Amino acid sequence: MDKLDIVPGQGGMNGPEDELVDWSQVDWDAAESNVKRLRQRIFTASQAGDLAKVRNLQKLMLRSRSNTLVSVRRVAQLNAGRKTAGIDSKTALLPQQKAELVDWVQQHAQSWTARAVKRVFIPKANGKQRPLGIPVMADRALQARVANALEPEWEARFESRSYGFRPGRGCHDAIEAVFAVTKGKRAKRAWILDADVAAAFDHIDHDHLLAQLGMFPARGMIAGWLKAGVIDRGRFAPTEEGAPQGGGATRGRTVVSGCTKGGSMLSMV
Repeated sequence: MDKLDIVPGQGGMNGPEDELVDWSQVDWDAAESNVKRLRQRIFTASQAGDLAKVRNLQKLMLRSRSNTLVSVRRVAQLNAGRKTAGIDSKTALLPQQKAELVDWVQQHAQSWTARAVKRVFIPKANGKQRPLGIPVMADRALQARVANALEPEWEARFESRSYGFRPGRGCHDAIEAVFAVTKGKRAKRAWILDADVAAAFDHIDHDHLLAQLGMFPARGMIAGWLKAGVIDRGRFAPTEEGAPQGGGATRGRTVVSGCTKGGSMLSMV
């Protein structure tokens, strides 16, 4: 185990790594710090163009116990959709269930086959309905884990004025950037284009997206999620293209969908 991945009270220092987690005793500050430092190392290596180092660090992230802890906590405790189950009707709301999910992800997820997502619809402001795909809890935890390995590589490549679903960025940052380039009588930009790509997520080309990922260590898992299919009103439908919106790793799916566009998800200039 990497020295950055020793979480006080959780393996490495005080017991074997395969010991069941005591959820109430996890040092979350240490776990979050470990993941943050490893993300920064992936980002720096990607910025420097050292792809071999990026891949080695990503493998380390995918093995990281801290990453597993942080990912399970995100999808089972922090996310707003933690009470919404996928097609298996399972959640992980109790501490014991979260601990068991950490153990399963860390020790037994290698043989997992991605499950189909459950189709649900939520109302949009214009009166229409937005289709969401809700993964099972196990897939949500794995997706969050993979996103921590994939996201920093692509953050180093994305355009500087891209703001959609990026860590530490949001709508207000985009608004400020728009204001900065349009204010004053000598503004370089005299107009703003507001556009929406119709059904963008629905038509993502799987083969192109996977090709963009190259030899990313969890490429096979991403392929499995893309092809897992959808259960809509009790009927299964295969997914030959597109990626579902919803679940605990929307940002991670946005990262890989951004690969198909060169990272320009909300670019102004």
